Amino acid sequence: MDGIFYALLPAVFWGSIVLVSVKLGGNAYSQTLGITLGALLFSIVMFFIKTPDMDMLVWVVGIISGIAWAVGQLYQLNSVKYMGVSKTVPISTGMQLLGTTLVGVIVFKEWTTNTTIILGIIALVCIIAGVILTGVGKKEGNGQQEDLKKGLFVLAISSLGFLGYVVVVRWFNIEGWSAILPQSIGMLAGAVMLSVKHNPFTKYAARNILTGIMWAIGNIGLLLANPKVGVAIAFSISQMGIVISTLGGIFLLGEKKSKKQLTFVIIGCSLVIAGGVLLGMTKK
Repeated sequence: MDGIFYALLPAVFWGSIVLVSVKLGGNAYSQTLGITLGALLFSIVMFFIKTPDMDMLVWVVGIISGIAWAVGQLYQLNSVKYMGVSKTVPISTGMQLLGTTLVGVIVFKEWTTNTTIILGIIALVCIIAGVILTGVGKKEGNGQQEDLKKGLFVLAISSLGFLGYVVVVRWFNIEGWSAILPQSIGMLAGAVMLSVKHNPFTKYAARNILTGIMWAIGNIGLLLANPKVGVAIAFSISQMGIVISTLGGIFLLGEKKSKKQLTFVIIGCSLVIAGGVLLGMTKK
């Protein structure tokens, strides 16, 4: 039961990050800076509670991974102004799942049996269909279509950042607990480098420290869940968070949707979640 509780932490906290950050206000630059400040503060506390073995490789790889995360988070938040939270989060999640899965299969040779290949292909189809459904709806004007194109382009950059954040740590086989502090330092460094020209040091950055702590709690939850329930279950449950952001964007932030659009968004989210669960079943 503890394992399921831990696995729900990333679903709840990661699923709420974009929603809460938008609600707290500010632009993407101050929001990203605040998130990274919160994550760093939390990671410093955790470092003294659970001090892992760390060498120079862990520090270098962790910092690079954190910088990549900052790129991913900044561009994800930037895409909200074009598409809103209810479209951004499921599409972003789908892109990340597709990217990490393809790298896992091509680079790390994850799918080695007929069962994992079949499950993986079905999962990818579900995710692609979910992303497409989330991005469509009633016929939009030229301005809305242009915003959607811009939003998708920005999200593509975001997904590459998040992909680098995950892949570089795995490539060098860095243990999760060891990476927490170096990653958070890289996250803050990346956020400062990307946003310093946009005057991010505002009250909104201070507010978003809360969002960074939320992100860190989700990260710790996943690390605690993996040994208790296994990577497959922990990973699958963590995908449920998009429901919070998507429905929160519609009902809490008041993003306007027609009945047709709302139906497409809900079906799209369900397909992305289903794809995430199936991908979890392919993991050992």
